[in-house]
Amino acid sequence: MQQHSATIHVHPAGLLLALVGNPNCGKTALFNRLTGSRQKVANYAGVTVERKEGRIKTASGKTLRLLDLPGTYSLYPRSPDERVTCDVLAGRAKGERKPDLVVCVLDATNLRRNLRLLMGIQRLGLPCVVALNMADLAARRGIHIDAEALSRSLGVPVIKTVATHGDGIAELTGVLEQRDHWRPLQISGLSAQGHADQSDQARVNSILGELGLAAQSSELPSDRVDRWVLHPVFGPALLAVLLFLLFQAVFSWAEPPKDLIEAGVSWLGQQAITLMPDNWLRSLLVDGVIAGAGGVLAFLPQILILFFFILVLEESGYLPRAAYLLDRMMGSVGLSGRSFIPLLSSFACAIPGVMATRSIANPRDRLVTIMIAPMMTCSARLPVYALLIGAFVPQRELRGGIELQGLVLFALYFAGIVGAMAVAWILKRFTNGSQTRPLMMELPAYHWPQPRNIAIGLWQRAEIFLRRVGGIILVLTVALWALSSFPGAPEGATGAPIQYSIAGWLGRGLAVIFEPIGFNWQISLALVPGLAAREVAISALGTVYALSAASGDAAQALGPLIAQSWSLPTAFSLLAWYVFAPQCLATLAAVKRETGGYRMPLIMAAYLFGLAYLASFITYRVSTWLLG
Repeated sequence: MQQHSATIHVHPAGLLLALVGNPNCGKTALFNRLTGSRQKVANYAGVTVERKEGRIKTASGKTLRLLDLPGTYSLYPRSPDERVTCDVLAGRAKGERKPDLVVCVLDATNLRRNLRLLMGIQRLGLPCVVALNMADLAARRGIHIDAEALSRSLGVPVIKTVATHGDGIAELTGVLEQRDHWRPLQISGLSAQGHADQSDQARVNSILGELGLAAQSSELPSDRVDRWVLHPVFGPALLAVLLFLLFQAVFSWAEPPKDLIEAGVSWLGQQAITLMPDNWLRSLLVDGVIAGAGGVLAFLPQILILFFFILVLEESGYLPRAAYLLDRMMGSVGLSGRSFIPLLSSFACAIPGVMATRSIANPRDRLVTIMIAPMMTCSARLPVYALLIGAFVPQRELRGGIELQGLVLFALYFAGIVGAMAVAWILKRFTNGSQTRPLMMELPAYHWPQPRNIAIGLWQRAEIFLRRVGGIILVLTVALWALSSFPGAPEGATGAPIQYSIAGWLGRGLAVIFEPIGFNWQISLALVPGLAAREVAISALGTVYALSAASGDAAQALGPLIAQSWSLPTAFSLLAWYVFAPQCLATLAAVKRETGGYRMPLIMAAYLFGLAYLASFITYRVSTWLLG
């Protein structure tokens, strides 16, 4: 590897390295390999784009700062993400100095496109080191790149890496210590974009010719698969089947572990009743913690199964294909297929979905995507759906092995999607959304999902869920227990003590508002803490019904309790409410950060609450009429 001698003047805060690359070049995997757990995430000053910084520990014990910049194809930004990358490299970013060294990640399977970004960075006068990533995949495709020859052609050090397996990481870290031997390559400046593009393209062609890579690669296996996956008829049919099977598995696969968790929670409650005296502490433990937060744990299997399928589809490279397939449908409502990824992320949680809209270049498309993202059914809604479907929809197998419960769940998710598309279509009528915007996105090669990555993703999701159960859900459950237990019932009272508590008064007051849509005072009360997190509604119902029941039934599962006390129209009405109601206060806070004010989150909350009430009213009245 050729070295290029010069001196870099290091700032007092230490050497700042910037990691730059095209989307899908493996940059994030390389960042994780270099920094490990030594990472912190924040936002850039004055903007909402995520800022990821890590620390590299070298073999000699030195610590280097590494900034992971958003992926970009060029230094001519088209989205907020790309604009931040360009501003940081040019030294224009507020609160962030110009990097001392750029680690440019190149996809070894597509040098023709990746090299142009490197040349733009060199034109800025920044010293560079190249991480030639995905070298193993390139070799399997018959692409053999001489790193020494490429280094001589580019005038910068080139290290072959395979970030997913850690190959080349030690060598790259060693090179990063040799900062006194690098200098920026001097390229004659060309200010006009068109002239620069022509110069870069000529240089790229020359380098590829020197490396023997000028000829176009033959058809790849992914191209042959895409003939079917992206077919105008078979492609959408395959996508529909995959989504349908996903929701079937959420119920059919989750039943055994769910039953096991419910049995454990019930046993724990009975043990507490048996071993503890009848006092406020036992009521707190049994009626508050176990009946409330403990009941939410039963829905962890459904959430993990949902995320398992999403992670597999993401790891395999299928998700960008799904965006391509849905581009025409989304174009009919004034959006592009690029909105698909943020909307799909919202099925996990609306907050990362809202943040993912930063990759959408068009401001109008980005705002509309933000406004409809909360209508995608997030994982926090899944426990509510699972509870109501399990209590009121029989576990019955239809034709072809289709589970009725899974079919109902699919219908609920589909209702949220249809509602979001309807809102986008209405916004198209009242904004300049009639313009057709072609979808341009990269389709990565198919590959088998890495079990390690799937396991890490599932563990992170389980950890997030358990932290919520042990954090905000537990706190709100205990607070609701306190409101439901004090003041106590007066002498001679015939009803359950909760009816005379602060929570009972609040619930009866809210019931006046929600009675037209079939909600009783227990449901009305549970909606209030449910604003903080959707799962809290389950724990709130568990606490309220445990305190309303006889002491011997306090640890009974929530499903049978509501099945006995609610009508079927009430259950349908609550399902309709959760399809449209705002997800949580944290989502509204994220929208406020992304849009830079309170106007959009207030509009979002108003229209979603209005839609939820209207949908519940129609559902309750129609189902009551049909059922007599």
